[in-house]
Amino acid sequence: MTAIAERFSGCLLAGAIGDAMGAPVEFMSSVEIDSLTHGEGVNQFYQAYGKLGAITDDTQMTLFTCEALLQASSDGDCSSEQVISYFNQAYLHWLNTQQEASPLPLTYTSHLLNVPSLNARRAPGITCITALRNKPSLQALAENESKGCGGVMRAAPVGLFAVRKALSDEVTFRLGSLCAHVTHGHPTGYLSAGLFAVVIRCLIQGMTLRAAIDVGLRELQRHNGHEETLLSVQRALMLSATGLSHRQAIQMLGEGWVAEEALAIALYCVLVAKDFSQLINYSVSHGGDSDSTGSIAGNLWGAMHGLNGIPQPWLAQLEAHQCINQMALALHDCA
Repeated sequence: MTAIAERFSGCLLAGAIGDAMGAPVEFMSSVEIDSLTHGEGVNQFYQAYGKLGAITDDTQMTLFTCEALLQASSDGDCSSEQVISYFNQAYLHWLNTQQEASPLPLTYTSHLLNVPSLNARRAPGITCITALRNKPSLQALAENESKGCGGVMRAAPVGLFAVRKALSDEVTFRLGSLCAHVTHGHPTGYLSAGLFAVVIRCLIQGMTLRAAIDVGLRELQRHNGHEETLLSVQRALMLSATGLSHRQAIQMLGEGWVAEEALAIALYCVLVAKDFSQLINYSVSHGGDSDSTGSIAGNLWGAMHGLNGIPQPWLAQLEAHQCINQMALALHDCA
């Protein structure tokens, strides 16, 4: 496997591990997490959904993002207008896995429907379910005011796709934003996803995290409604340079239920963590949306470091790890 391919795999697998590590504690307070982990924070898989290493809707929807991009590549039309249809169809296929019927006919068959762990309801976001359930057309973007993190947490594959298609900062940002905008209508909800996609692309290409953030922020500021996301990311950068404990810093960044907070927490954790185990501990051991912050942080870490440093026992325990790796490598090979 080439170094770039390892980064593709690392991005999605590390993100899924962060998701699965955060799943058991997602709705716990900090006090409850301390009680579960004896004050050490999360440093192993705990049981969720009846098993160890269970993924949530975050990883499920990330894989359906992969499928949308692969379908766009296969059909040869990666224009933003057509990609909206691919995103909508992929997420409507995901809606079917949540025991909900698609309101629209779909033009391709999803092979992900054959993966048992993707046909499971794992605390899906209300915004995603509602926006898809009421989707009026395959070209429709969301008209709600949601800025929940359910858009940004599934956008990492756009950054991978951008590498293989040699997309510009502008186009990468636009596709990342559209990926979220099909369900989340508030600018913060989709612009955070655009920024995330650009950062992932830059990391895969070998930039440092700070340099990648700078590239993403320059593109972000070209778009109306960017202020909340900009402020949150700037706060994460500032806090990473202070002597505050990670718990104090994360508390100042929020709980991660909304897009800009989830992205900021993940960026902060990657900036200060010394290794992958510490990254997981920091990014999920807080009283907030632990699976999403863990997932985003894992995506970032894996894009930087590849498979290097991810404990093999964690990979072996991770639900659907073979499917996740296959989708990562499919994106790598889609040029």
